[in-house]
Amino acid sequence: MKTELGEPIQYQLPIGDQLVPMNELIGQHIHFKFDGQINCISCGKKTKTSFGQGFCYACFQTVPEADESVVRPELSKAQYGLARDLEWAEQHDLIDHYVYFAVSSELKIGVTRHHQVPTRWIDQGASRAIRLAKTPNRHIAGIIEVLLKRHFTDKTNWRAMLTNKVDNSIDLVTEKQKALQLMPLELQQYFSDENEVLDLHYPVTEYPTKVSSVSFDKKPVIEGTLKGIKGQYLLLDKNQVLNMRKHNGYFLTLSTNS
Repeated sequence: MKTELGEPIQYQLPIGDQLVPMNELIGQHIHFKFDGQINCISCGKKTKTSFGQGFCYACFQTVPEADESVVRPELSKAQYGLARDLEWAEQHDLIDHYVYFAVSSELKIGVTRHHQVPTRWIDQGASRAIRLAKTPNRHIAGIIEVLLKRHFTDKTNWRAMLTNKVDNSIDLVTEKQKALQLMPLELQQYFSDENEVLDLHYPVTEYPTKVSSVSFDKKPVIEGTLKGIKGQYLLLDKNQVLNMRKHNGYFLTLSTNS
């Protein structure tokens, strides 16, 4: 889903050639039907199985968007002129990156490209976030993350995030200063002096008391009353949660009724 920072965050779901404003559907009964067709989001070919959130197997093995450094930024070697696609890497790896702290449930550390702020935080369902360090490439940001995740988690507890079990006692500015003391001197030069804490508010009328993950791989029809949207999840009644990003490339039809 495409997102836009707002009060609350605005969501649009690409369905065919249309962008459906999902916030307007909260409170309505929505009905998704999957026709069984999956197309690779890179080459467009039909695939029986989606790899890496939208790729056919061949593209998953070769395209730069699916390189291992996407998940593990410390593995980026673009600064040495090594990449699946160097032109792509110049535009995505050899640019400013942020190491950040976010609170989706508990405190976590992460890395994102500068132009992905605050999209990355929204996609993770973060309630608050702060910039920790600014680096000139992806590799250095990844090295900082690797060193600091000895002390801070780099995982999101998605079940706690979706049930809104958020630790609001965490002081991000204080935690940021703790992180500075844990960074080697040669990396402290990248420490960010930006201390703005961004608060993010999601369009949710009712959070699930527990989560029951549903997928088009198991159910071709998924329906229910839309209770809200957080991260890249639709929150439906009966504690159903649907990860829309997981289904990139799936051909869906959407119908609604009040």
